[in-house]
Amino acid sequence: MKDLINYSDFEKLDIRAGRVVAASAPEWSEKLIRYEIDFGEELGKRVLFSGIRKWYSPEEIVGKILPVIVNMEPKKMGEEVSQGMVIMADGDEGPKLFFLDDDTVLGTVIR
Repeated sequence: MKDLINYSDFEKLDIRAGRVVAASAPEWSEKLIRYEIDFGEELGKRVLFSGIRKWYSPEEIVGKILPVIVNMEPKKMGEEVSQGMVIMADGDEGPKLFFLDDDTVLGTVIR
């Protein structure tokens, strides 16, 4: 177990619902999937990368709504920058994405 945090630590996270509108497997990486995620009017679209290619194909996540930390410090990935982090669970056979209901409003704050 990690160290305990207080509410103000948790409050720093800006977690939002975003729909994957495009996904691809970059040629320069065997591990990463590149997502384009739409967060609605307030935040617009962002590019993110996750090392989940061994467990998911880009095609199976397009159209899905995911919880994403949108206030992560940007991280250079190849020639682009990842602008957030998808929240997922560690499963026995690899990461497990959390798919939100299709009627979840894009950009909704997740607590």
